[in-house]
Amino acid sequence: MSRVHDALRRSDPSGMPPGVRPATTARAAQAGPSAELAGLLERIESIPYTPSPEASLIDSARPAEPPAEEFRSLRTRLNHLQTLQPIHSVVITSPSPAEGKSFTAANLALAQSHLEGNLTLLCDFDFRRPVVHNMFQMPRSPGATEYLQGKAQLHEVIRRVEGTNLYIMPAGEAVLNPLELLNLAEVKTLFDRLPSVFNWVILDSPPLLFAADANLMSTLVHGLLMVVRLGSTTIEVVTRAIGSLCQNNILGIVVNCAQKSELYSKYTYYHSYYYSKNE
Repeated sequence: MSRVHDALRRSDPSGMPPGVRPATTARAAQAGPSAELAGLLERIESIPYTPSPEASLIDSARPAEPPAEEFRSLRTRLNHLQTLQPIHSVVITSPSPAEGKSFTAANLALAQSHLEGNLTLLCDFDFRRPVVHNMFQMPRSPGATEYLQGKAQLHEVIRRVEGTNLYIMPAGEAVLNPLELLNLAEVKTLFDRLPSVFNWVILDSPPLLFAADANLMSTLVHGLLMVVRLGSTTIEVVTRAIGSLCQNNILGIVVNCAQKSELYSKYTYYHSYYYSKNE
């Protein structure tokens, strides 16, 4: 396809994006800080920022570069939605592999963390093909799978990127049945409580049409962003991916691999600017 029409669904007059149900309660406020969350940030280990050269992560020291500007635009749109309703946790997925979901998740988290006091947690919940730890050149384990299996405490599976507001939870050790692990009650409890500490919780997940993981996760968070690759992802595939969702809480569609002429078209509201083949 030449472009994805209506990349971001417009909000209705009430300020609610189509398909997003009004929150009856602010989940973070209802959950309250547990003993586990008390003093969590002080116990988290810091790591240096050593991104992989192949990861194509945005650089706060070069804010004028097109990729950084596009992710700041995406950040601005999401932060505006957050003023209209309590959106603090977002799943990043795509219809198929190699469309740029992990690249988008990592760079959106970086863009959010560049704002003063905007604590942001990037979680790698793609237990089938995790890559976030490689992007930041950090250990994969301990991570989310160890925490969910009771093998590690929460502060042990999160690292803070030194001198920033960015926190990262890598995937952790490989597991035989990722979907069964995601069905544990601990997952919902974790997703409910993390927004009481972090302003944004951004979760990388497997593609919608290749695993049920993202579908399940989307029912446990405030919203979902779908990444599509311009010139590769078809309207039919996008339609199938949306139809696979149990709950339509899509906040928007991120258009990846757009050319400059496409980036600023009237159809492209959420977009990224990316020429390499990272996921």
